[in-house]
Amino acid sequence: MTFPHGQPIIDTMMGFPTVGFEQYDFIRKQTKDRQSQQEFQFPAEYMFKHVPKELPTEDPVSVTLHEMDRWSIEKALIGVTGESAQLALKRHPDRFIPSGNVDDPNQVVETVRQIKRDYEEYGIRAVGAFPAGTFPQVAINDKKMYPVYATCVELGIPIFCCAGVPGPRLKFEPQRVEYIDEVMYDFPDLVFVTRHGCEPWEELAVKLLLKWPNLYYSTSAFAPKYYPQKVIDFANTRGADKIIYAGYFPMGLSLERIMTDMPNVPFRDEVWPKFLYENAARVLKLDR
Repeated sequence: MTFPHGQPIIDTMMGFPTVGFEQYDFIRKQTKDRQSQQEFQFPAEYMFKHVPKELPTEDPVSVTLHEMDRWSIEKALIGVTGESAQLALKRHPDRFIPSGNVDDPNQVVETVRQIKRDYEEYGIRAVGAFPAGTFPQVAINDKKMYPVYATCVELGIPIFCCAGVPGPRLKFEPQRVEYIDEVMYDFPDLVFVTRHGCEPWEELAVKLLLKWPNLYYSTSAFAPKYYPQKVIDFANTRGADKIIYAGYFPMGLSLERIMTDMPNVPFRDEVWPKFLYENAARVLKLDR
């Protein structure tokens, strides 16, 4: 159960330092409590002791690359929008993996068109979705999402989708883990990767991971100290091929916090290379 220091890592949720927190305005405009509206810069700030707010922003790509090199992160999955992301993808295609995003599934036709444009322009390897953050909210199993899933299947790319109670003070209904079952039933060829923990339904998530061959779990937004025990137990038994590492830099966690916690996770020796690299490489088709 020894952490393999020096093992190459793929981080399936990475970002870049920014000036201010305007990128979260789409969440803030939906919240109603005073703290979310007036006090929090980061919408889930109450959940994290040390949000990395003071990072240099003169050269965001270099800051992220420095942290990646420091912690043996060989590649990182990033969005394709924003100046920093586009610069990173242009200058460092060997380090950054492009991902599209489902911004507003209420606009069904435009959403599908955007995914296809991103695929053609950037060669996206995945699509991200945050059901609780859409406005009006669109649930995981809402039929408005079905064209997105069909498009992912058509293009041969996975969807990384938040599931479980969201950190921001938004309604959790759209992210109930049981909704994933219906989606996997209707789209058996869809590769679906959960984000942000699936809590408090992590036991159900494990049951579904065992049931559906193309369903995976990523550890985004969790310090390793708080990885759900049910998920750790599953990885150490029948689920070594189903659990994928994801961080949360620089949104809510520093890589130093994540990686100094990581050696204390009681994964079996054979689980580590799959968790840190191999499962993500397979899902993202990085060997092709």
